Amino acid sequence: MLKVHSEPEKPELKPQGPVFLALGFRPFFLAAAISSLVFMVIWLGAWSGAYPLPDYYGSIGWHTHEMLFGYTVAIIAGFLLTAVRNWTGITPPTGNLLGLLFLLWVAGRIVPFLSAVIPAPVVALIDLAFLPAVAMGIQPALWKGEQKINRIFVPLLLVMAVANLYVHLQALGLTLTATRGTDSMLYLVAFLITLLGGRVIPFFTEAVIPNHHSRRIGHVETATVALLGGLVATQLIYPAFWLSGILAFAIAMTQAIRVAGWYNRKIWSIPILWVLFSGMFWMVIGFTLAGLAYFGLVGLNLAKHAITVGGIGALTYGMMARVALGHTGRPIDSSRLINGSFILLNLATLVRVFAPILLPQQYTLWVHLSGGLWIASFLLFTIIYLPILTRPRVDGKPG
Repeated sequence: MLKVHSEPEKPELKPQGPVFLALGFRPFFLAAAISSLVFMVIWLGAWSGAYPLPDYYGSIGWHTHEMLFGYTVAIIAGFLLTAVRNWTGITPPTGNLLGLLFLLWVAGRIVPFLSAVIPAPVVALIDLAFLPAVAMGIQPALWKGEQKINRIFVPLLLVMAVANLYVHLQALGLTLTATRGTDSMLYLVAFLITLLGGRVIPFFTEAVIPNHHSRRIGHVETATVALLGGLVATQLIYPAFWLSGILAFAIAMTQAIRVAGWYNRKIWSIPILWVLFSGMFWMVIGFTLAGLAYFGLVGLNLAKHAITVGGIGALTYGMMARVALGHTGRPIDSSRLINGSFILLNLATLVRVFAPILLPQQYTLWVHLSGGLWIASFLLFTIIYLPILTRPRVDGKPG
């Protein structure tokens, strides 16, 4: 099982530059929130036929790529560029260096729209550079740290870059690997957040619910690593449906066992905790549907949206809400509006996944309704967290 370890605090320089660039969570969480709703607005308009999307990825390809390698990668970068300091006591890039990383991410979102005037290889290189750049940014601190297990995040980012390369190779007309690339990235993100969730969700639950003790089963945790790693490797190397289906069913089972061991019915009175559990519930549902889909029993598109909108969406949303409060010196207690946004996000998933099964003839309605709920949820986050992410910590500490 992957465990993230903290180390004794080490002397460090105070971050330099504007508050917005004091730590990685500030620019990247805000960028993730804004881009997620902007991407969805653009996608819904294009999907309705109002305008075309850039030819570089193709219409559906752009939507898939930007939600995984744009929105989700921004959250991963913000989390790692913040957490590394806690794990090692050494500050990763801040100030100007962090600003350059942020601009590189922004450039990757813009250049596909300029593919008519920018050569396609340049578009690819700009977007492909970001994940290795983040890996290089956190590598020195992790290698100086005493806990070697934390170094796993560097190769994970590089494997994500390989998945991105698969997408760009097809965009450049060299291969037909875009679906393998996006599916690999989908399961890589699931790998990362379910493993991190296995550390933080039980810890958070025990911290706020008196006398609760989460149950962890060693061989189930090991199976989680092996099965998710196997599913990623399957997509990259040998994307056989039968093998993917077996692995997906096994992952759903292990995740259900894990979550059952952490669960306490009192979580439902703590929104900033139950939103994380809801993400794990959607992971179980999503991988169950994926297993069925790989054997031709339901649409794979629905399974992927259960994992992305519900699983990845709820878990990343909940972590952003929590990390931003904690790292700005605020009490970790979500407001009523943010609690409402947690509900909107879960409703968006319900509509996107199950409504098309019940009333497939209204598919267009369900896509627009789910997209609208997603936009409303992230609009609330942006409005509420904009001042939190751009102003100094309330306790006067750096960061």
